[in-house]
Amino acid sequence: MRERFPAIEPYESGTLAVGDGHHVYWECCGNPVGRPALFLHGGPGSGASPGQRRFFDPQAYRIVLFDQRGSGRSRPLASEPDADLSTNTTAHLVADIETLRADLGVERWTVLGMSWGTTLGLAYAQAHPQQVRAMVLALVTTTSRREVEWITRDVGRIFPREWERFVTSVPGRLRHLPPADAYAALLFDPDPAARDRAAREWCAWEDAHISLTPGHTPNPRFEDPEFRLRFARLVTHYWRHAAFLGEDQLLRDAAKLNGIPGVLLHGRYDVSGPLATAWELAKRWTTCRLDVLEDAGHGGTESFPAAVVEALCGFANP
Repeated sequence: MRERFPAIEPYESGTLAVGDGHHVYWECCGNPVGRPALFLHGGPGSGASPGQRRFFDPQAYRIVLFDQRGSGRSRPLASEPDADLSTNTTAHLVADIETLRADLGVERWTVLGMSWGTTLGLAYAQAHPQQVRAMVLALVTTTSRREVEWITRDVGRIFPREWERFVTSVPGRLRHLPPADAYAALLFDPDPAARDRAAREWCAWEDAHISLTPGHTPNPRFEDPEFRLRFARLVTHYWRHAAFLGEDQLLRDAAKLNGIPGVLLHGRYDVSGPLATAWELAKRWTTCRLDVLEDAGHGGTESFPAAVVEALCGFANP
């Protein structure tokens, strides 16, 4: 079983103006003349982190990470009091990836996406298949309305105590709305204390529904008030709009990926994003394989990072 590679630092970084007043942070690590690879972080809103560089062989890959609009070191942040999310959509993010690819002089790259990053990776690859050499998608989701309904309502049957707190934390005047819509409104409440309460409760639910992962521990990043608000705002924004995509669009158009080699990695214990989505995708994307990790959930155990590293190493050679 392969371990993740040792920690590395970027050899180059910067910010790129992508329009609408947004400047996205990017960095390059590893081998400057290696095979280009792109990492797409989760959330949406999590931002890229140093540990994610370690999935890639630094001798083989020119590793590109960036913080999506509104997150991480990109500006403006979605947590700002007057944040405008109207120009933060999947189409905008796909365009940002293409702008970054052209700016860095990349012809084609291998794409690694995790969780929300798999939705974005699928949308990008279906729009620009000629720019994608290979894909590794872990914790597969398409952010469909059906999936959002599952994760905000139906999975409450597995976590009834936590779900009851999640929904009863919404004021009565908003309880007629779907949970993502109600929380999206609360996260922009004029009262900072109301915004913070909503962010805390949303992130507590996030921690609850991924807790079937063996050895799960709460996400320490949710202790940061700015991160909580940024993350919750972006997640609810994308979820309430079903990622600004047509229902089942990413599954329906999966044949556009045929010819692109891919690996799908999904945990058997992932109740947040049930295995059925990855299964249906694998049936339609004929040049990928699906690996089910029997001891992993949404995030995984020791087998999860090792499986990601193994899949990327399989695409490392010309």
